[in-house]
Amino acid sequence: MAAPETSTAAVPTLYTNNTLRNAFGAVLSFFIILLIGVLAFSIRLFSVIKYESVIHEFDPYFNYRVTQFLTKKGIYDFWNWFDDRTWYPLGRVIGGTVYPGLTLTAGTIWWLLNSLNIPLSVETVCVFTAPIFSAFASWATYLLTKEVKGAGAGLTAAALLAMVPSYISRSVAGSYDNEAVAIFALIFTFYLYIKTLNTGSLFYATLNSIAYFYMVCSWGGYTFIINLIPMHVLLCIVTGRYSSRLYIAYAPLVVLGTLLAALVPVVGFNAVMTSEHFASFLVFIIIHVVAFVYYIKGTLSPKMFNVAVTLVVSVGLAVCCAVIAVLIALVASSPTKGWSGRSLSLLDPTYASKYIPIIASVSEHQPPTWPSYFMDINVLAFLVPAGIIACFLPLTDASSFVVLYIATSVYFSGVMVRLMLVLAPAACITSGIALSEAFDVLTRSIKFQLPGVSSDAEVDAGETSSVTTEARNDEVKAEKPEETSKDRPSKKSKKKEREHVEKPSSKSKVKTKSEKKRLLALPLEASVVSLLLLIMLGAFYVVHCVWAAAEAYSAPSIVLTSRSRDGLHVFDDFREAYSWLSHNTDVDDKVASWWDYGYQTTAMANRTVIVDNNTWNNTHIATVGTAMSSPEKAAWEIFHSLDVKYVLVVFGGLIGYPSDDINKFLWMVRIGGGVFPHIKEPDYLRDGQYRIDSQATPTMLNCLMYKLSYYRFVETDGKAYDRVRRTEIGKKYFKLSHFDEVFTTHHWMVRIYKLKPPKNRIRGKTKRSKSKTGSTSSSKRSGTEKKNPWH
Repeated sequence: MAAPETSTAAVPTLYTNNTLRNAFGAVLSFFIILLIGVLAFSIRLFSVIKYESVIHEFDPYFNYRVTQFLTKKGIYDFWNWFDDRTWYPLGRVIGGTVYPGLTLTAGTIWWLLNSLNIPLSVETVCVFTAPIFSAFASWATYLLTKEVKGAGAGLTAAALLAMVPSYISRSVAGSYDNEAVAIFALIFTFYLYIKTLNTGSLFYATLNSIAYFYMVCSWGGYTFIINLIPMHVLLCIVTGRYSSRLYIAYAPLVVLGTLLAALVPVVGFNAVMTSEHFASFLVFIIIHVVAFVYYIKGTLSPKMFNVAVTLVVSVGLAVCCAVIAVLIALVASSPTKGWSGRSLSLLDPTYASKYIPIIASVSEHQPPTWPSYFMDINVLAFLVPAGIIACFLPLTDASSFVVLYIATSVYFSGVMVRLMLVLAPAACITSGIALSEAFDVLTRSIKFQLPGVSSDAEVDAGETSSVTTEARNDEVKAEKPEETSKDRPSKKSKKKEREHVEKPSSKSKVKTKSEKKRLLALPLEASVVSLLLLIMLGAFYVVHCVWAAAEAYSAPSIVLTSRSRDGLHVFDDFREAYSWLSHNTDVDDKVASWWDYGYQTTAMANRTVIVDNNTWNNTHIATVGTAMSSPEKAAWEIFHSLDVKYVLVVFGGLIGYPSDDINKFLWMVRIGGGVFPHIKEPDYLRDGQYRIDSQATPTMLNCLMYKLSYYRFVETDGKAYDRVRRTEIGKKYFKLSHFDEVFTTHHWMVRIYKLKPPKNRIRGKTKRSKSKTGSTSSSKRSGTEKKNPWH
């Protein structure tokens, strides 16, 4: 009788020790998560520390301008705002054409801070919004991975996401773009979906719909969610994993999520009318058919069930065919079959280059190169396959979702370099799972083979607690009242007898588990070496991420820097040019430039632009491209018909800035030629090559873009050597007859020209024609009247 007393007394002690260990582990995990958030925030501050607190890139300037309007005018004026300073003379309805999530988030943060008497400017809030939400994204990654493979994998994945360069590139301080909050919304929506799938809670399903609504408000990439989740639901149904939890996780998302998405003005009825959403509705029908089949299976006899299944499947197929026919009828009238241009370019990578050059002209819409994968996710590219394998050991509903997520994100990132951002969380999750499993195996192998470790200590706390719990459950079951066994006494008694015979003792269970783990243990030397290699791999990843954050992705595009033997050189030409426009032009003057610089011109110079980065009107952009591709006189007529007073071009030939308008010029030709057929790309090429030297074609040498870029360029060094194209230009000495140079920045990066007024041109022609008869001069005057060249 002594042995049972000893074992019984040991149970509370083991239970107490395990409770203390779990409590300590929870506190430690909390502080690690907190430090990961601090790391995610601080690693993105290099741009502020090295440069200054300034908005980056192009699109963030529009978001900053909209946020300024929201904080000054209020939410109602924001929804009804018609912006007459963009897309002149068309204008733009801001409230109905913008994803408001980022703006409303930053505006709410600014309002809360000012309510607490923390007087931060709108610009400061916009600059630090992305680093703050990167910390939130790391915590959401922890929650998601924890639901899939436990807390260890969650902590590892969160640490990886906090530093991954692909995410840093779009979330540094000053990168005030939609992705700043959208990646957090994406991961948090996936977490709530997996949480609902694991628990079957309608509460989490409702939160999932709300998180999806926030994602719809934040970014057009919400279509990735509403297609990936139906794919996973369909995968679970096909593989026989249907359950009520799957239904609860999916059905409320489609119904409530679609209704909420339709409330966003920029989405509206597209939530039910475009092809990007049809997959969710089709799977919605399928899951209801499957749910009904499972329901009648539990209520009918097998014979009646077969008859009912035949009927349900027949009706279900008929309904599906009817829905598919309606969908085909709805999209058949559309030339793109209900898909947007960007969605078609993802499904068919050659579509944009064939039919929509405006999409293909954007650098972030190009396919990535192989080195960009190693730059943006680094060693995670090698850990992802191991993480996928770990997801199959064992395969659950949650881990199958992660496998599907990484597979689809790898494909989309291979089509468009911008979607490397979607790949980053999936790569961090799978890599975190791989590293966690590897560390678990290696540390356990070392523990089993350390000298002085007794056989009783080989069982970890988790196994002891599980055995203790099983023992207590057995005692509770044995002490159940007899009333519970009155319904089916024979079956339950037989079941108890079988369990009593088949169930081994707790000690034998412990020995069995320890023996299994001992068989899985690696040799001590191999375990130590492998552990050191993993630590070195992690150190290399940290060093690379810090370098990428400090050097590669911290420089704002509006302020350029370069290092040479003389030291650091700063090129602040963009702000210099916008400041000149703001102080030396009238408020109502119109400025023409390529669409890349439209947002910055309206935000920093406060001047009306013809086109900007929204690119919603291809004809308007083609008109500007045609003007830049035309001879000087024809270009003047086009700009004059649009009431343009100033023309801005970006030129990098003097300092070697490659992203100038000369390098973008062929896209202007292609986009302009797509609308106005008299612009032909071969006219600007010599034997298929794009040249600006003496071998360039006459059409190229006489177009407006060439003249505005290289006007007086020969005066810089006497040779007119272009440092970007690495050649001397072909036409060095020429004068402008319809444009006046009014401002050129210090490093010649931005050049601004003013259109000559038509009166001066008429007066000049009159002076030259004094020797002719009065009738001839009057006829010439009538021929120079202002007219629109496109009528």
